[in-house]
Amino acid sequence: MNFLRSGHIDSFARDNLPPLAQWPQIDLDTAGLHYPERLNAVAALVDDHVAQGRGDRIAIIGDHLSWSYGDLAERINRIANVLTRDLGMVAGNRVLLRAANTPMMVAAYLAVIKAGGVVVATMPMLRAVELVYPIRKARIALALCDHRLRAELETAQTQVPELARIVAFGAEGYELEALMAQPGYEVFEPVDTSSDDVCLIGFTSGTTGEPKGTMHFQRDLLVICDAYGAKVLKATPDDRFIGSAPLAFTFGLGGMVLFPFRIGAAAVLPDKTGPFDLIDAIERHKASVMFTAPTAYRAMLDKLDGRDVGSLRICVSAGETLPKPVFDAWLAKTSMKLMDGIGATELLHIFIAAPLEAIRPGSTGIPVPGYEAKIVDSDGRDVPDGTPGRLAVRGPIGCRYLADARQGNYVQNGWNITGDTYIRDQDGYFWYQARSDDMIISSGYNIAGPEVEACLLGHPDVLECGVVGSPCPERGNIVKAYVVLREGATGNAAMLKLLQDHVKAGIAPYKYPRAIEFVTALPKTASGKLQRFALRQMAQGEA
Repeated sequence: MNFLRSGHIDSFARDNLPPLAQWPQIDLDTAGLHYPERLNAVAALVDDHVAQGRGDRIAIIGDHLSWSYGDLAERINRIANVLTRDLGMVAGNRVLLRAANTPMMVAAYLAVIKAGGVVVATMPMLRAVELVYPIRKARIALALCDHRLRAELETAQTQVPELARIVAFGAEGYELEALMAQPGYEVFEPVDTSSDDVCLIGFTSGTTGEPKGTMHFQRDLLVICDAYGAKVLKATPDDRFIGSAPLAFTFGLGGMVLFPFRIGAAAVLPDKTGPFDLIDAIERHKASVMFTAPTAYRAMLDKLDGRDVGSLRICVSAGETLPKPVFDAWLAKTSMKLMDGIGATELLHIFIAAPLEAIRPGSTGIPVPGYEAKIVDSDGRDVPDGTPGRLAVRGPIGCRYLADARQGNYVQNGWNITGDTYIRDQDGYFWYQARSDDMIISSGYNIAGPEVEACLLGHPDVLECGVVGSPCPERGNIVKAYVVLREGATGNAAMLKLLQDHVKAGIAPYKYPRAIEFVTALPKTASGKLQRFALRQMAQGEA
């Protein structure tokens, strides 16, 4: 592969791509996808609708506002002008974004890309200690932050002085809104980026402590729309999209921004996105396409009686495996099939899923057109259908980690090895078995057990601990901690709550251990290493 001429002035992103020899095979031709060499994705996602006379179509619906594509385009332009004229951003600079799924977050996200920058979005629930790593790893000097979430970012800034400026937004009178109001800021020409210029670094949750930065190109934002979006999801411009995943999760970015904007549809962004809040918003705004996790669908089931969700016609489930009982219950209650799918931050979005007419309950589905998938053993050799093994995928997008030696673990022989154990049947359908690593998937969130262990070990009463996933019918799994206390500490209900509160205060609250078992010793190898597989067996037996 030959790189195109970059539109970046700051070459950090391209300089820190992995060597080409470590890339997976990336094939757009087989997928029938072709993009111009010079490409700014925001022009295709927003500006083209305005230029082609669709500027009056609704783009974003909030609880108290409605923006047309023309409105959205102007806000994007104003923010892009602020970035380049007032904040000193040049093409290729990384910009951290910190906000919930608000209309302004969407406008800021797209403005950074239109101005040639590289977005690093962060989940609203992250604490300061979790923000430090991506800021340092991606060398971020500028952040746009919802004023309600500024405290943790400012605490992180004290540890990473490279973050020179935090600009608050979210209401009239805050710095970003004030700068946007300047005259002459309503027009901004997209920066002349190449289709293979990096525009997004998505950080994974991290299975062993340090997250990995996944790098995606301008064209990649369109690839997922023109592959999964067009050929599996099959939404229309009259659809209204809604969901719960934060935009920092690429599952949410695709479902609530890229897929609707590619076809000129609308995104519904309510202030609250809990399962019951989604029902309210669907009823109020007539949403028709929903993206959320299986646990949310399960939680909504008992609350649907007497509610009008008849506008829904497509329901996508991802983030964790979809249990067949949830599929069956949702179908019985709503007469709609849930569309399961598996994606990865490394591949940006879903790469195995079945369109509605080809769904097999319990199966994740078949490769999205343009992707290949197979099952391999630990040495990378193909295994027969019906045999469990590692899932390997390749297609028009592939893993490219930001300056990370772990690239060679994820990419092997030109294939992306996702870390999931699957079985492929004789008809080519893929059936999920388990995660191949120590990641805990709970209610759609990826939680690294070692990170929770590190937080627990920061409490003075904790001597040792091990954290694993414990099966749970409502959440798929819960985080369970096995804790050895220091001498003199008592493992009672008060201590359990004390440790849970300690974790909630130290890292994102959703990562806290919902179950804690106090033990006198942990299973270890002869060399003293923790045997997590033994803890997993204990948790499964106890569940």
